[in-house]
Amino acid sequence: MPPQHPHQQERSDDTMPFESDLAHALDRTTNSLEPDLTALLSGAVQRGRSRRRRRSAGVTAGIGACAVIAGAALVIPGVLARIHSAGSDMETVALATPRSAITGDQMIQALEQTLPGGRFSQVTGQSNNPLDPHGGYVANGELVVDDGHGAAFVGVSAVRLKLPLKDGDGLSCERTPARAAGDTCTLSELPGSAAIPGGAVVMSEQNAAEHPARADTARRWTVTVTLKSTGAQLQLVQWNSTGGGSGSDTPKPTRAAPPLSEQQVVAALTGAAWAPILGAVG
Repeated sequence: MPPQHPHQQERSDDTMPFESDLAHALDRTTNSLEPDLTALLSGAVQRGRSRRRRRSAGVTAGIGACAVIAGAALVIPGVLARIHSAGSDMETVALATPRSAITGDQMIQALEQTLPGGRFSQVTGQSNNPLDPHGGYVANGELVVDDGHGAAFVGVSAVRLKLPLKDGDGLSCERTPARAAGDTCTLSELPGSAAIPGGAVVMSEQNAAEHPARADTARRWTVTVTLKSTGAQLQLVQWNSTGGGSGSDTPKPTRAAPPLSEQQVVAALTGAAWAPILGAVG
């Protein structure tokens, strides 16, 4: 049985690896273009997504904007839409209000059920707040799991996209940034069923933490499931290391493959453990 641990509904600002990724991405691009604060806040802060781990090349910002991001933490401006600006890999995505609130504990419990038999550490979660557009439309959960094959970081997020769905986060491989050798992105669809009325779009990615990738470069596997009828979206990110990051700052691999295959992730996100989360989102 996994060891007992205290769940944290609201994480501290320095515990989420994607924030570290964002800081490094901003540092690398401060000399590029004039800061577009609206686009930056919309793209980098709005979702608070695990997916932001792969955003390393297209964010443009100045030093002042970096300070705003650092202070914003995960106060998600849900009323803003991300802007796909020239020379950027940001995607235009409009978020809708979730049907009901989801707690950080709910996200963590569902994530642990997705990884049965593992030993968990570094467990954090964040609630969404449908009543306050400025408080966040995203719910998150993350942990490090050791299933006997090496420790791995796993994170999950839940949001709702506005209908009708348009090409954007989790809906188009064409909008992914330039990839290293061996990186992949595939898009498929699930037929409608009792669990997913109207069917779903599934986007699966594998990305290296640094470009060009080396033999000891960590990799991440991202599966995004979006329900076509409601816009409810779950995204699960797995690393073959103990945490996210960018470039050489990413922890070295602790295993060859992620804890779950793509098929296992899709089955889990459309299964019983995540059904209440999908229902609350959309």
